[in-house]
Amino acid sequence: MDEYPILDLEGVDTYYGSIQALYDINIKIQNGELVCLLGGNASGKSTTLKTILGVCKIKRGTVKLKGERIDGKPTKYIISKGVAIVPENRRIFPRLTVLENMEMGAYLRIDKNQVKNDIEHMLDLFPQMRKRLYRPGITLSGGEQQMLAMARALLSNPEMLLMDEPSMGLAPLLVNQQFELIQKVNLQGTTIFVVEQNANMALSIADRGYVLQTGSIILADTAQNLLNNEMMKAAYLGGET
Repeated sequence: MDEYPILDLEGVDTYYGSIQALYDINIKIQNGELVCLLGGNASGKSTTLKTILGVCKIKRGTVKLKGERIDGKPTKYIISKGVAIVPENRRIFPRLTVLENMEMGAYLRIDKNQVKNDIEHMLDLFPQMRKRLYRPGITLSGGEQQMLAMARALLSNPEMLLMDEPSMGLAPLLVNQQFELIQKVNLQGTTIFVVEQNANMALSIADRGYVLQTGSIILADTAQNLLNNEMMKAAYLGGET
C-alpha cells in the first residue's frame, strides 16, 4: 500500500458564504480504489467534489492529495497534480468534433506523441466514438456524450478521476453500460471517486462507499456491507427493513 492515501479529507467544513454545507467530512481513498459517495439531492455530494477541486474553500480541516495539502490551492494547480473530473451533465464542447473534444482533454500534456496512442486506446475502450470521430459533440446521444466526457477526462492522464452523477439523464440500459465502463477503467489502473444517487448501481462496482445526508457522512463501509445494511436498504436501495 502507498505511504499516503491518494485523496484524504480530514475534518472538512465547507461553507457557501455564512451557510455551512459540509460538516466534519472524513474520506480516504487509496491508490487504485473505486469509491462512491452516495446521497440524495442537496446532501452535499457535488459540494464535496467542488471542495476537492478547490472551487469551494474550506473553513476547517485539510484536503490532501498524495500527502500534499491542496486546500487553498487553485483548481488549475490541483488538476495539474493528476486530478480530472467528468462533470454532471457531461458538459462536452458541443460544436467541437469528438476528436477535438478528446484532444482538449490532453491540452496540457507535453508528451504529444503518446497522446496519439492514448486517443487510440480511448477509441478501443469506447468503440462508438470511432464511428463518430468527426461529428460535432452536440449530435451524440446522452450515453455517447457521457463516454466522450470520460474519454476527454482520461486523456489528461489522471491519477484520480472524479465523476459527478454519471447516470443522470440516461436510460436504464445505458446506465448499466456506463457503470461497466467505469469499472473497466478502474481495473485498468485509474483511481475513481464517483458521486452518485443510484446507490445500487454504484455499490455494485465499488470497493467502498460513503453516504452523505445534509452535509454529514452517516455511513462509511465496504460496498458489500452497505448493500446489506438495513438502513441503506430502507433509505436508498428500495428495500424494506
